[in-house]
Amino acid sequence: MFAALGWWLMRPAEVPVTTVKAGRVEIVLSVVGRVRPKQLVDVRSRYAGQIVQLLHDEGDVVAAGAPLAIVRSTIEQAQTQAETAREQAARAEVTRAKLTYGRTQSLANRGFATRASLDEARAALLSAEAALAAAAATRRAAAARTGEFTIRAPMAGVVLVRPIDNGQLVSPETTLFQLGSGDAVELRAEADEAYADALRPGMVARAALTGSDAMFAARITEVSPRVDPISGGRAIRLQPVDGGQIPAGRSVDITIIVAQRDAGIVIPRQAVINATTAPAVYVVDAGGIVRERAITITDWPSRDAIVERGLASGERIVLTPAETAPAARVRPQPIAAK
Repeated sequence: MFAALGWWLMRPAEVPVTTVKAGRVEIVLSVVGRVRPKQLVDVRSRYAGQIVQLLHDEGDVVAAGAPLAIVRSTIEQAQTQAETAREQAARAEVTRAKLTYGRTQSLANRGFATRASLDEARAALLSAEAALAAAAATRRAAAARTGEFTIRAPMAGVVLVRPIDNGQLVSPETTLFQLGSGDAVELRAEADEAYADALRPGMVARAALTGSDAMFAARITEVSPRVDPISGGRAIRLQPVDGGQIPAGRSVDITIIVAQRDAGIVIPRQAVINATTAPAVYVVDAGGIVRERAITITDWPSRDAIVERGLASGERIVLTPAETAPAARVRPQPIAAK
């Protein structure tokens, strides 16, 4: 009985191990982005003033040139009316000058008016016509300026944001509306500059709206060369392969496929010791002896460690290296890899 108890106490400790298997491996970069219209425009007023009428709200579909809001323009309207009156006065002066020139020409033809009188009448008519043209141009300019107080949609699309209310005072820096194109969307995300260098236009990705299991394919269209000085990231744009009905404004989980290997080895990160300085694993040999093995892993933000060198398919590695040490005899407890 005591011999059996001694054997029980001295037997090798059990350690969980997994068998290394080579297989298809994807090197991916996971980021969180947002669905945005392909075209996004902030609509502002060219002049400061008070909003007197809002004609559209968030969610409305508008055509290009459709009025969105009206800014108070009492002074500008009065100036337009004044310029219109000046144009009418100039037009009446042209009518008078034409009549005078006609009478002078008739008298000159019968010898009752001098050539100088006819030339003076002709010059007065030309001067009146020039004054009318100037008055008309001034009236058109005043009307155009007054028309700019009616805020119009610069493109067809959907009103995404309307941060203003009736009666609010606005300036040229105030965003009145945000319009998004309704015909197409794109995905916008940001990747850390350390990993964005590996991204290229044309790379494919899997994406899903946050909270949804429905996946859709996307493709990188642009990787910005600019690094945000605050976040240290570079902007990425992706285009859904199949446009479908993807609502703008939603968050989206994006998995970019950076590279693929047909015979790669992936192991749990918990099995790696000294991962940042001198990566190694504990390998259990055929005799149950633990051996330390240096390995090289890919410097990439993935859930599991991607092994470049140091391991071969079929070898057993310890999953909890803190529970044992090199040269120790152990009883391997196989655990299937996920």
